[in-house]
Parts: sequence; C-alpha cells; structure tokens
Amino acid sequence: MKRIILKAAALATGAVLLAAPSFAAPVSDVAEAVTAAAEAAPAVPNPGNNAWMMTATVLVMLMILPGLALFYGGLTRSKNMLSTMTQIGATACLAMLIWVMWGYSLAFGDTTYEGTLGLFVSGGSYFLSGTDASSTAATFTDEVISKYVFISFQMTFAAITAALILGATAERMKFSAVMAFVPIWLTIVYFPIAHMVWAGGGLLFEDGALDFAGGTVVHINAGVSGLVLAYLLGKRRGYPSEPMPPHSLVMTMIGTGLLWVGWFGFNAGSALEADGSAGLAMINTFVATAAGALTWMVAERAAGHKGSALGFCSGVIVGLVAVTPAAGNSGPFGAILLGIIASLVCYVFVAKVKAKFGYDDSLDAFGIHGVGGIVGAIGTAVVYQPFLGGPGDGSTALGAQLGVQVFSVLVTIAWAGLGTLIAGFLVKLTIGLRVDEESEVNGLDISEHGERAYN
Repeated sequence: MKRIILKAAALATGAVLLAAPSFAAPVSDVAEAVTAAAEAAPAVPNPGNNAWMMTATVLVMLMILPGLALFYGGLTRSKNMLSTMTQIGATACLAMLIWVMWGYSLAFGDTTYEGTLGLFVSGGSYFLSGTDASSTAATFTDEVISKYVFISFQMTFAAITAALILGATAERMKFSAVMAFVPIWLTIVYFPIAHMVWAGGGLLFEDGALDFAGGTVVHINAGVSGLVLAYLLGKRRGYPSEPMPPHSLVMTMIGTGLLWVGWFGFNAGSALEADGSAGLAMINTFVATAAGALTWMVAERAAGHKGSALGFCSGVIVGLVAVTPAAGNSGPFGAILLGIIASLVCYVFVAKVKAKFGYDDSLDAFGIHGVGGIVGAIGTAVVYQPFLGGPGDGSTALGAQLGVQVFSVLVTIAWAGLGTLIAGFLVKLTIGLRVDEESEVNGLDISEHGERAYN
C-alpha cells in the first residue's frame, strides 16, 4: 500500500513538472515533495491483516458459544446444563453491549487522562463516538487495522472473561444475580485491568509487564474473581459429601476441542497482524497445549489413577491458559516447558489444595484459569529470555523481568479480588446471589428457565 501511495505521489509530481517546464525544480525538491505527499496520506489498513483479525475475532466468539458453553455445561449435573449454557450466552451478550457503550472507552478510549487516573482508565469514545468505517487502530508496527475490527476483537475478550467466572459459581447462582453482577464487575474490574495491562499509559503497560494475550487480564482476573464469588455464594447443597460428577464428558470434550481451535484466534490474533509474531503464537498454542494435556494424564497415573478424558480436557485448558501471556513472548520449547509446569501445578491445586481448603469452585475456574494464569504470567519472564529460545534481546535481566511479572500478578489478584467482593456484596445485599434450596435441588434448568436439557 505504501508503494502504491509513493508511486501515485511521484506521478502527480511529475505531471506538475511537465506542465510547467520553465519552473522545473531540483531533484531534491521532487524527493521532498514525494515524501511530503506520502506522509500526508492517511494510513490505510492492510487488507490481509484486516481479514486475519476479523477471522481471529470470530474464532474467539467460537470459544464462548459453543465452546465454553459446552465445556462448562458438560461438567455440570444434567439438571443444570441449560442454566449453565444460558448464563454464559447471556453474559457474553450483555458484555458486548456494555463494551460498545462505555467499556471500550474506559479501556482504550481516545482521551488519555493526566496523572494517577490515566494509569487505570481512559475516557472519551463513549458509545464509540468519533469512530466510523474509515477509522483505524494502531498495531505493534507502523501498520494499522480498521478500528471497528480492533474494537470487536477486544469486545470478545471482555465477553469471555466475564463468562469464565461462571465456572466457579455454577449450579447455585441466580440468573438475575448474574445479569446484575456482570455490568458492575466489568466496569470496576475488567475494564481497568485491561487498560492497566494493554493500553499506553496504563500502570502495568508502562511498567513493562509482558502479557501477550491475557494471562493477567483474562485468566488470573476471571479465576480470582470466581474464587471470591464462590466464597460469597457458599457451597452447593451436598458438597462435598455427595458425588457430583460431570453429566456429559462427551459435551465437555467437544467444548474442549472448540476452545482449542478458537484459542488460535485468541493468541495469534493478539499479534494484531498476520505476521511472524502471529505465527510464533500459533505454534506455541499447539505445543504448550499438547504438553499440558499429556502431563495432566501422566500426573493422574503417578497418583494411582487412570488417565482420564476429564484429565485430558483439563490439561488442554491449562496448557492454553499458561501459554496465553507467553504466546508471542516465548520460543516453542519454552512454551512446552510452561505447559508441563502449569499442568503439574494446577493438578495439585485441583486434586489436593481445593479439598484441603474446602472451597466449592464448581468447575475449577480458579484451579485452572487462576492458578494456570499465575504460572503462565510469572513463567513468561523466563521463557522470554533468549537462552530458552525466546524473542527477548537480553536487554532486560531475568531478575528484573521476574519482578515486573510478579508485580503485575499481585496487582491483578488484588484488584480482581477487591472489585469482585464489592460487586458481589452489592448484588447480594439487593437482589441476592443464590437460588433457594428447593430450586437448587430441582435444578436451575427448570427453576430458573422453565426448561430441561433432556426429556
């Protein structure tokens, strides 16, 4: 595109010179005129990058519906299948509407505030004011993409992060409470964290935190928020004395596959261009996930159990979560190492720590997304280093980058924890968080929606 603009400017300049030979300009003046014309021309999105980012956006949408809905739905008891899927779908829809009304503005708005406020939020751009089909958004190079495409891509991130929380609250949270909680949580938790990590002027962005696709913004954020909300809700009736096995691991396996496929849009799309960085994120999303899946099954065998389908699915998600912050910040062998370590750590949390502390994280949103995100975010400092094949140039010492990563993790945990506590208490004190005992016993499908998943 730049070459086309330069050629057009050169032809135009030549035409002027031919039309007025008595005022022929020196060659240097011609070069300056060409350069000035090129600089004055507005940046035009590269069609290939635009097409890739539109595809990546749809892939992230695939992660929500049907991916996450099937994954979480299959893990619940049959009487709560539709409730779980409906909560995820409705949460995603609500998040999308909020994103275009004020969410994008708070996270990536055109107004940059001076001082402390600018570290946490931006402004302007409410209801996407000032944006039209010709508007562009910057990438990590001198290229641009259509702004509507960038807004849509980031919108799907907000939607899936809010939906991930529901894995910790499944089978006992009222639908109305979910719909009341989500707008508050997005406004005081997700949008500020997204700004802090990914927007110029944000606290953690300026600190040099590495988070390629959302280890802090998405996974630690959702995992910690889910844990806090689970404590506010209390345990499910009969937990942990009554067995509550997944009702359909077939559904969960299908959801796992859809999540893995969609995650390529999530990770490789975060390069914002169809370039080598996207390619690196793509191969890392393959190999870290494969390592995580097999490691979880090996851990099951080492603990005296059979390698299970549920273990395979859990390991896949852990690998995906762990590599998310490192997707474009690691070499393939570093990504494999990250998948192995995260899978082992998460297995211990899900199989041992959860039971010891007694919290009811229904579908292990914290045990997988929260813990896996922490391992991935901190581990990114290591796999980023060139001695492990990472893309780092060695200018930042490992110890210094580790300090930055740990700080970003602590800030995310504190912000998500406190913000969720506030949002949860507001809903609990007004309309209540939890269904009554009869509704929970009968199942949320029939009590909340008047339907059954299976006849």
